[in-house]
Amino acid sequence: MIQQTNTQTMIEEITYNGQVLAIILPCEFRQPGIHFFTPDSFSQQLAYMRHPEGKIIKPHIHKQVRREVFYTQEVLLIKKGKLRVDFYNDDRDYLESRILQAGDVILLIKGGHGFEVLEELEMIEVKQGPYVGDNDKVRFSGIDGSQADVK
Repeated sequence: MIQQTNTQTMIEEITYNGQVLAIILPCEFRQPGIHFFTPDSFSQQLAYMRHPEGKIIKPHIHKQVRREVFYTQEVLLIKKGKLRVDFYNDDRDYLESRILQAGDVILLIKGGHGFEVLEELEMIEVKQGPYVGDNDKVRFSGIDGSQADVK
């Protein structure tokens, strides 16, 4: 597991074998302007925007564009509480964990993941649809809290 933290932006990329598994945007991030943290090729895009009062964002319509999505990617926004995120590779081997708190955002891109709620939690999840039920994921046995290697 290689973790990359961009100290200038505080954004953390969780990587394994050269592939980005997740991007964590901590609640402390506060930079003016528009910041995209994902390459154009990702099927989910993660950006942060901070504008001064009075900034105008022109009205717009998104064009209908055909896209082909092979893996579900999901964004979690932690509104309240604490959540431990456990990262796994594609072979279901445990890698390491992170703890998210209120205001943090994570984009789960690749590999496996599991969660343990550490404090009463409220979060918002955004992912591609349509949802296809049990055909959308493969569940497997993961670690318990005593085995977590929190970085």
